[in-house]
Amino acid sequence: MPAHERSGHDGPRGAYARRVVQTSRNTPSAPPIAKKVPVERTVHGDTVVDPYSWLRDREDPDVLAYLEAENAWTEAVLEPTAALRDQLFEEIRSRVQETDLSVPVRRGTWWYQTRTEEGLQYPIFCRRPAAADGSYDTSAADEVMLDQNELAAGHDYCGLGVFDVGPHHRMLAFAVDLDGSERYELRFKDLSTGELLDDVISDVYYGSAWARDQRTFFYTRHDDAMRPHQVWRHVLGTPASDDVCVYTEDDERFFVSVDLTRSEDWVIIHVGSKVTDEVWLLPADDPHTELRVVEPRRQDVEYAVEHHSDRFFIVTNDDGAESFKVVEAPVATPGREHWHDFIPHRPDVKVQAVDAFSDHLIVHERAGGVRRLEVTRLSDGESHVIEVPEQVSTTTSAANPEFFTTTVRFNYQSMITPPSVFEYDLETRERTLLKQRPVLGGYDADTYVTHRIWATASDGAEIPISLVHRRDLTADGTAPALLYGYGSYEASIDPTFSSARLSLLERGWVFAIAHVRGGGELGRPWYTHGKYLHKRNTFTDFVACGTELVSSGWAAPGKLAMRGGSAGGLLVGAVLNLAPDLFGAAIAEVPFVDALNTILDPSLPLTVMEWEEWGNPVASAEFYEYMKSYAPYENVAPRDYPPILATAGLNDPRVSYWEPAKWVARLRDTKTDANPLLLKTEMGAGHGGPSGRYDAWRDEALVLGFLIDTLSPDAERRAPGA
Repeated sequence: MPAHERSGHDGPRGAYARRVVQTSRNTPSAPPIAKKVPVERTVHGDTVVDPYSWLRDREDPDVLAYLEAENAWTEAVLEPTAALRDQLFEEIRSRVQETDLSVPVRRGTWWYQTRTEEGLQYPIFCRRPAAADGSYDTSAADEVMLDQNELAAGHDYCGLGVFDVGPHHRMLAFAVDLDGSERYELRFKDLSTGELLDDVISDVYYGSAWARDQRTFFYTRHDDAMRPHQVWRHVLGTPASDDVCVYTEDDERFFVSVDLTRSEDWVIIHVGSKVTDEVWLLPADDPHTELRVVEPRRQDVEYAVEHHSDRFFIVTNDDGAESFKVVEAPVATPGREHWHDFIPHRPDVKVQAVDAFSDHLIVHERAGGVRRLEVTRLSDGESHVIEVPEQVSTTTSAANPEFFTTTVRFNYQSMITPPSVFEYDLETRERTLLKQRPVLGGYDADTYVTHRIWATASDGAEIPISLVHRRDLTADGTAPALLYGYGSYEASIDPTFSSARLSLLERGWVFAIAHVRGGGELGRPWYTHGKYLHKRNTFTDFVACGTELVSSGWAAPGKLAMRGGSAGGLLVGAVLNLAPDLFGAAIAEVPFVDALNTILDPSLPLTVMEWEEWGNPVASAEFYEYMKSYAPYENVAPRDYPPILATAGLNDPRVSYWEPAKWVARLRDTKTDANPLLLKTEMGAGHGGPSGRYDAWRDEALVLGFLIDTLSPDAERRAPGA
């Protein structure tokens, strides 16, 4: 599942943006767009001609030639920023402790951790045996389980979809994707000998579970639309052709996943659409038995299961619990008729998930727009919220594989506090900082300040905005600013730390997150008021946030940029059509900008499931007309647009490369300004862009360089301290 960023003003994009276009672009003309036979479609009596639909055919050599020409054009236009990009890359790199170790995590008789080494793109996965008393043995040697750099040798891309050590710590299952298509090859390694097994299974997806016998392994497969729809059982040492499909989901709205409970007692198969769930159980010590369902699916009823001894804790919205509640049910009879409230529904607290330990339950919640953890003692129901020092912050559970424990770990960070791992005593409430990610170069959090302001939407709703900037910056209407937004799928863009972002902050920028409707920051109603026939709230909320930043002095008129990716890219595209004069630059990363055409085509990845997010324009004329009213591609108009940088991944299975390609082509043929319009397509990657950390840093340096070059005066382009 996808995730990304986002009055008065002195005319389109401000004087400086116009000056850049007129004086600093000495490049050849933009790539020509071939004129081919357009596709005509008629839906609900509405006939539409799509002149750029030919870009969907990646087998057409003209398509690859066009994408390469756009890449060449982007590099030519950005050539004047080459030195700045190099400088930004070095700044980003200089803040990172390149050779580093994660906090070790104990699981049974082993401590697991990852390490990175200077000059290497990918992590190395290690472990070491615990001391006799179970503690971390500093004198023991690390055992390398998997070096992702070796897997990536000779490839431009390398992603891991499965990394799963079996219950007895001997077998490792891992799955590798070498082109960003998210089609993984599953392999197995005997950690006691270091040998790879002959077992190889192609075309697997995310999710995995080991049975207790250490020979039986469960994995998922996807259909032609890249929907995980099956769970398969493999026995080590047997050919993949002998694998058994234990579950198939035929309803195209539902995705299937598989996992093992923390107790390692149950294999859980979760079947979920956007609004409906069903869970199936398989005992880990009897992996060949029949599945049994917890509770048969009922439309619009969601639930998730966590095991605890002889009962299950279940998070559900059943019985009108819009913000969700926690119920418990016996393992022997887990159906709804045996559900009893454990944590009743609280309208002002959204329950997201639970973690069960021997004596405590940790509840993942949202309250007041903030993510938090609540601890409940199972013996008497006494509960407390883990306290944190900053209001605008993010608290999440860390890796906690042990069931029998009274200490857990949690992650904490804010927009000025680097990611930190704490150990927490569930009884005494004492905490110990185990590690805070180093930020080299003399980083001082007191140099910066983070806070929250509110914008008023067109319908009166109050929209939170999280800000970060240098402490010595004042809201005097002179600073450039970047507004980030997403606003779909109930996904929340929480206030987190970014060392790369410091390159903007040190140049006097303000960074802000618009927590618009369609996300989950303020609970389930915040989501439902930004989906279906309320989707336009997402875009008008973002405009309200941008307007508030300018009117309150946090952004200079004409020097406000916006950024978003995937569904956040749809946000960027829609806002560009809605309020193009408010923004001086736009970054649209793998943007879902051809949304209507995609949602009309059920053969494409994710489409049928997406009908419960956007509505079904195939079946409903009302949804069709509504989507058409905001879909970025359909609403490109002959008007001025600000400078735009769009990205795509040729192998992207989530947002097909042709969406940004078609959008840029239509913009190039339609818009009336001379501002830069750039498309950068990763020809060997997918939705997440480059997989290696150095490549990702260079990618970020390109984006930051584009923003600085477009919106910052010369004095603000200097390196910090220069």
